[in-house]
Amino acid sequence: MLSEFISAAYLALWISSCAFTSAEDPYMTRALQLMSETPLIDGHNDLPWQLRMQFNNELNRVDLNTLETTHTNIPKIKEGRLGAQFWSAYVPCQTQYKDAVRQTLEQIDVIHRMCLKYPETFKFATSSNEIMEAFNMNKTACLIGVEGGHSLDSSLGTLRIMYQLGVRYLTLTHSCNTPWADNWLVDTGSEPSQHNGLSPFGKQLIVEMNRLGMLIDLAHVPVAVMKQVLDMSEAPVIFSHSSAYSVCPHKRNVPDDVLRRVNETGGIVMVNFYNDYVTCGKTANLSHVTDHFDHIKKVAGAGIVGFGGDYDGVSRLPEGLEDVSKMPKVVAELLRRGWSDEEVKAALGNNLLRVLSKAEKVRDGLKGKSPDDVPIPYDEVKNSCRTRYGYLNAGAVHSLSTLALLLTLALQALITLTAL
Repeated sequence: MLSEFISAAYLALWISSCAFTSAEDPYMTRALQLMSETPLIDGHNDLPWQLRMQFNNELNRVDLNTLETTHTNIPKIKEGRLGAQFWSAYVPCQTQYKDAVRQTLEQIDVIHRMCLKYPETFKFATSSNEIMEAFNMNKTACLIGVEGGHSLDSSLGTLRIMYQLGVRYLTLTHSCNTPWADNWLVDTGSEPSQHNGLSPFGKQLIVEMNRLGMLIDLAHVPVAVMKQVLDMSEAPVIFSHSSAYSVCPHKRNVPDDVLRRVNETGGIVMVNFYNDYVTCGKTANLSHVTDHFDHIKKVAGAGIVGFGGDYDGVSRLPEGLEDVSKMPKVVAELLRRGWSDEEVKAALGNNLLRVLSKAEKVRDGLKGKSPDDVPIPYDEVKNSCRTRYGYLNAGAVHSLSTLALLLTLALQALITLTAL
């Protein structure tokens, strides 16, 4: 009898709590309703890097249901109503010219293993349709983005293999130049430009990404690269975790003229929550974050806005947005600021679904095109850790061709002299 009374009391408290919440904050009630209809798709989360740094990717040593040393775990994902997540396969720039490819493959592997270990929570996805399939199953879709072109070791073959392993976006650079692209630090003046944006091979890579259907991520690139890619890509681009430069003039953010070009080309800018990119200071709050959403909408429309929290990849987060469980607060704040239901749904996930679907259509339209197998010139990647295999044959052919040309010229000169 006592247990029945206690159960009834708890039920009454729960009902009154829900009613109080609804009456107290109708915007949150509406936010949660919209998030039940449209998946919240976040563009960038560095939990896989935390798994490497804290556990050396030994998943048997960690339980994501109880992990408390990260911004992201399964209870927080569920409370945050996270419909789909691009997990970052990131390795530092210090791996460039060394073991970047191996370490990146290990990060891709740990993402796959993480999603397989918790099948009741996660479902791996590689397409816009598969994101919706996972959402309709009440699971979080797992997608992969590789953060930094140094992870390719300047190889189109490596790009293709990573696509086959499920990678669906590549951030062209991180915080170092590659042999074919400048990084965002060039715009700060702290690093020199090596390519005036993209090298010829960098442009080859953009074309090949279009052919594959891999999204081009322009977070971490300088304005010159942003504009070059926007001019040449057949598919829309993404900024997986960048904010508005006019609100916070940090070189990792996106200037207004580029925002307008993203709108013209059908792309998306997924707002970063890192304090340094939100306020250009050490502290920030929920209102500051939504200022970026408002500005992007004002300049280029709600059709290019998305979420790119950068959880577990940053050291400072806004007050009220301390982990992924807090994401619904952003949605409620957008509604409070007058965003319509359709605009909120666009920002939640419909914009990203549109961009990915368009990239898939571009890929399908290029099915008759052969893979690009012309490698980067050896002189552009020559270093002590790189062998010349393949290039040696090309060099031999070049030498033979030069010798044949010289012999031909000598023979012609001899014939001319004999005739005289």
